[in-house]
Amino acid sequence: MSKQEKQEKPRRRRGTRGVLWVIALMLGASGLLRLGGPVGHAVAGEVLAMAEPEAEPTARAGDADPNLVVVLAELKEREVRLSAREAALENRLQALAVAEEQISKNLEALTRAEEELAATMALADTAAEDDLARLTAVYENMKPKEAAPLFSAMDPQFAAGFLARMRPDAAAAILSGLEPESAYAISVILAGRNAAVPTN
Repeated sequence: MSKQEKQEKPRRRRGTRGVLWVIALMLGASGLLRLGGPVGHAVAGEVLAMAEPEAEPTARAGDADPNLVVVLAELKEREVRLSAREAALENRLQALAVAEEQISKNLEALTRAEEELAATMALADTAAEDDLARLTAVYENMKPKEAAPLFSAMDPQFAAGFLARMRPDAAAAILSGLEPESAYAISVILAGRNAAVPTN
């Protein structure tokens, strides 16, 4: 065995003994602290002070604290996540604004379409009413013998609608020229319409 190996063994033993000595002092200080009281705290403080010269420094000058590095890394990662969430939220808000604008335009277009449809329907109703009035006048001015065959071919409901719009004398003349079954069916419909009209 060389001299160097012989010298290293005592050094290692001394280093191990030093660590054991520090651990023993720490355990003793812990026990004194548990006992409590000012004396226990004072003695524990002295024991810890004795252990400090033997303990090796945890960090050299210029070395970063590992816990601090971990905390800083977590904060940076959290900042990145928050930035990503903020960007996603901003994009969503922009998409909602675009959708809201489009919905507003669609509602305006729908309102215009409804107004145009209402105007068209009113115009159609007016035109239909004008057409019926003209056709009724044509039937009124026809000779009863010429109009009767036309009314016989009509559906009783349809024929009753025209006769109800005519002057009573013209309607009576056309009814008198119809077959008894057709005249009766039309009369029943006209009577039913008149029965629904309030008397007061």
